[in-house]
Amino acid sequence: MMHKGFIHKFGDHIDTDVIIPTRFLTQSEPEMLAKGCFFNVFPGFAEKVKSGDFIFAGENFGCGSSREHAPIAIKATGIAFVVAASFSRIFYRSAINIGLSLVICPEAAEYAVAGEEAEIDPDTGILIVGGKRFGIPQFPPQLADIVKAGGLVPFMTQRLKAQENMK
Repeated sequence: MMHKGFIHKFGDHIDTDVIIPTRFLTQSEPEMLAKGCFFNVFPGFAEKVKSGDFIFAGENFGCGSSREHAPIAIKATGIAFVVAASFSRIFYRSAINIGLSLVICPEAAEYAVAGEEAEIDPDTGILIVGGKRFGIPQFPPQLADIVKAGGLVPFMTQRLKAQENMK
């Protein structure tokens, strides 16, 4: 299924302190975390994002401390996909665990321009940025199922319910 949204562009080594500044970590509700997303470098980011938009970034997106508040804040703004040249390992796993879709595509990350539209079909591995097509790696089936379910907890809840119904 093709998804469309506008591009919000960031550079290399965007750490979790930039994604969600420390002063917002007293919150745990996603809607409150969204208000702090990129607050120090892009005040009002959450108000500018439209549901389904994309973040494009360079290398090592999500580096720094291992706070899971960072992907929660991004997802709560309405960002549908984060496309980057690379991700920090802990951020990558935390994002999958909360159902935030990530795409590794260095060429598209470099090519993207803020404000332009992007389209993605994660099922077929196609990303279109500024009219240019890029092939993207697909998640292994179980990781794709976790993201589609909205994260690890909803995925496991569905799985346990299905097993219960088989008894």
